[in-house]
Amino acid sequence: MLPNRIFSTFQTASQGMAVQREKISVASRNIANANTSAEAGTGSPYKPQSVRATGPSHETFKNVFTNSVSRLNTTNEKHISTPTAHDSGRIQQNAMGPEFQVTESDNFRFEFDPNHPDADENGMVKYPDVDLVREMTQLISANRMYEANLSSVQAEKEIIRKSLEI
Repeated sequence: MLPNRIFSTFQTASQGMAVQREKISVASRNIANANTSAEAGTGSPYKPQSVRATGPSHETFKNVFTNSVSRLNTTNEKHISTPTAHDSGRIQQNAMGPEFQVTESDNFRFEFDPNHPDADENGMVKYPDVDLVREMTQLISANRMYEANLSSVQAEKEIIRKSLEI
């Protein structure tokens, strides 16, 4: 169906922007909590987080592509195909964008500071193992990817606008 094909670009870009927005949020939390310690005996400090993004499976892509091509092969080139009762293209197209999952790691670093209020009996303070350079790189990269997704939305809007002028 034509509207699904038009809006699939917006759906995929919005899913990509959601992933990048979460990456920015996670990197910001990691940077903000890089020097947060845990009180001795109360447990662990902030656990560094990361975002794991995955694209659609090969099978999902194959199904969407086959469905799209088969509709093109079975319709007259002058007609717009209409969805049928068994048409699942819309559901599959929604699944074409990236998905993400936020995970926590149990990586900690210990520093010797016997005067720190959160030091244990050996004078060690437990901090989350956050690499600030890596987090800043993630932050900048996610910001650029967000802008790229936004540019694709703007380009698609411009294409639609120009096609309506014809």
